Amino acid sequence: MNKKKFLAVLIAIVMVLSLAACGGSGSGSGGGGSQPDASVPTQDREGNDISIPEKVERIVSLAPATTQILESVGKMDQVVGVDTQTPFYVSGVDSLPQFDMMEPDIEAIAALEPDIVFTTGMSYIEGDPYSALIDLGICVVVIPSSNSLEGVKEDILFTAACVGETEKAQAIVDEMQKDLDEIAEIGKTITEKKTVAFEISALPYIYSTGKGTFIDEMITLIGAENVYGDQESWIPVTEEDAVAADPDVILTSVNYLPDAVGEIMGRPGWEEVKAVKNGEVYYIDNASSSLPNQYVVKALLEMAKAVYPEYYGEVELDLAA
Repeated sequence: MNKKKFLAVLIAIVMVLSLAACGGSGSGSGGGGSQPDASVPTQDREGNDISIPEKVERIVSLAPATTQILESVGKMDQVVGVDTQTPFYVSGVDSLPQFDMMEPDIEAIAALEPDIVFTTGMSYIEGDPYSALIDLGICVVVIPSSNSLEGVKEDILFTAACVGETEKAQAIVDEMQKDLDEIAEIGKTITEKKTVAFEISALPYIYSTGKGTFIDEMITLIGAENVYGDQESWIPVTEEDAVAADPDVILTSVNYLPDAVGEIMGRPGWEEVKAVKNGEVYYIDNASSSLPNQYVVKALLEMAKAVYPEYYGEVELDLAA
């Protein structure tokens, strides 16, 4: 097992769970998120008052999802620092200064003289480490992990508005909505719904997703049912409960094992679980299913084709390419 990959996925799981426990404020699914807003934001996605500089030329991005958005709107040449997880998801950033999201080196960040610092609730588990940056007049912007597809769209538009690229972001969101609508239209036609379990962490610490998450929303969108849909947010699952759930399909985004599908198929005592018995266990791209931005569409299509190949086998989406 690649130790760095293993640590990365554990950090990602902790981040998701901790943000979910805090309620993911600022990432609600209210309407209007897909409409362009030419004004400069005066509050971040957490609801904090912010003052975006007139010129944003130096950016520190301490969240892989945000860095990917900046990349998609053509702002990577202005990124001067990233978090330690971003190199797993964005190419060409290895030479940039890297910072631990949970324990950011504030002095080193300040030395980069950023105009704006994008971060997530991951850094706020114990107090506010960025107060010193704010005192220096640096704009610190918090974008909590969104728990809905509408919230993801809002995050894309908000991030782009902070760096003056609303028009590019609107085009991305419009394409994302087009792809979501195409999948949803097919999903509505499916009457014999399969039950699905989505694992983000394997034995001995199985974690999955209940309602109030974009993964649960995606499972519903493709015309399936989440076996843990009666529970809230990101959840730990005992092995006994996982077997008892008896899903028709198991999806896994675990990328820290050499063969996540084989690990599930080979679990002792799981032989009669329908998904295992029928060979309905599939890997879903970790990056696109765990980072809340436009690339969730790629995971959505993978999920659709895995669960219902007869319905989605010929579907191709632009953002999933």
